[in-house]
Amino acid sequence: MIDNDRKDEASSADARISRDRDIILDSINEGVFTVDEHWRITSFNRAAEEITGIPRSRAVGQPCKDIFRTNICERRCALAETMRTGKPIIGKRITMLDIEGRQKPMSVNTALLKDQRGNIIGGVETFSDLSRIERLRKEIRREYEFADIIGRSHRMRELFDILPSIAESSSTVLIEGESGTGKELIARAIHSLSPRRRRPFIAVNCGALPDTLLESELFGYKAGAFTDAKKDKPGRFALAEGGTLLLDEIGDVSPAMQVRLLRFLQEKVYEPLGSLKSFKSDVRVIAATNRDLARLVKKGRFREDLYYRVNVMKLEVPPLRERLEDIPHLVAHFIARFNSLQGKEVAGISDDALACLMSHDFPGNVRELENIIERAFVLCRTGEIETAHLHSWICESELGGEAQQRGQLSLEQMEAAFLVNALRRHNWNRTRTAEALGMHKTTIFRKIKALGLKVPKG
Repeated sequence: MIDNDRKDEASSADARISRDRDIILDSINEGVFTVDEHWRITSFNRAAEEITGIPRSRAVGQPCKDIFRTNICERRCALAETMRTGKPIIGKRITMLDIEGRQKPMSVNTALLKDQRGNIIGGVETFSDLSRIERLRKEIRREYEFADIIGRSHRMRELFDILPSIAESSSTVLIEGESGTGKELIARAIHSLSPRRRRPFIAVNCGALPDTLLESELFGYKAGAFTDAKKDKPGRFALAEGGTLLLDEIGDVSPAMQVRLLRFLQEKVYEPLGSLKSFKSDVRVIAATNRDLARLVKKGRFREDLYYRVNVMKLEVPPLRERLEDIPHLVAHFIARFNSLQGKEVAGISDDALACLMSHDFPGNVRELENIIERAFVLCRTGEIETAHLHSWICESELGGEAQQRGQLSLEQMEAAFLVNALRRHNWNRTRTAEALGMHKTTIFRKIKALGLKVPKG
């Protein structure tokens, strides 16, 4: 009798513990489930029901692989890895299908379950629905991205505003900007927004080929035009028919080639090498250069008539050092891309490392930043990119007259460095600096005072 009473008390205590555990788990906003050593679900909280759409009564007692449908269940199960290695997993990004088959981005954490003696009796996994965060990120990306071009700076926003109008026209466009600023991306954006979007986009680097090769590359040739010409070969103008042709580094072409390009732009006809017949062409030309063509015209190194033919619409892509506020968004973009390409889970970049990048001059512009992040990915296996993952010379700076490591800059110092660089670029003129940054001039004066900056009058 006494034994039966003790059993009833133990059973009642177990039920009370189970009830208390469920109350605690149901108060958590994250989905939580536990499994025993046979991978059967032993608990499934209310948030797990809401996120997956699966009721607790259906989940408990079932193997977890029969309940959850994720992109890691078959081969890279996070909980299985924890059970195998004994190490918890924190913040792993996965994709889960809910009961209606909708994909949901998730963040999962895993740990071992142990009894009072320290014996492993199962595992626990928590998961958070990142759908709302992803929606917010997409809204931010829409605001700061345009046709794969990242930028929230005043100058990039101005560029975004006029690109649709330029794309709708058929005029020739000249894109000027330093190497690595993304001139080809701008050209591709114009093409993808234009009525020619369903036709080819062809790019030719004019500076990479000598005249004879560039001529045959652009205009093509007929069989027998020269010794190795066994059969006809269409040129890039023919391949781009109805679409867009990008003449990259047009400032490097020779005077002789400039004459042939001028004739094409004037008459929209071309002759393949060895041909006695002219061909009419319907191709929109976009020219790009890292040189100042107007200065080359003054020096007699670029034809003035060709310059005016290509310079119908002119776009200037600012160097990265003149739009430092775009760096955090570019870094986030590259981290997301390299995570996807390399199958890594780098969480982001530390404030110290970002401070280093914000203080760098970037002579190689966006391409240099991309290479820096790619190198950091080689050294950073998980967590955040730190200053140790960057080149040492990136984190060497002088600010406020004292040499110091850029990785030691606070966010306030980073803002001060950014503002001083902007003022210096505009000869310390507050009004011009404010216009370039898209701020009111009183904001510039207020920041200068708040940051304690001593700047010359401009």
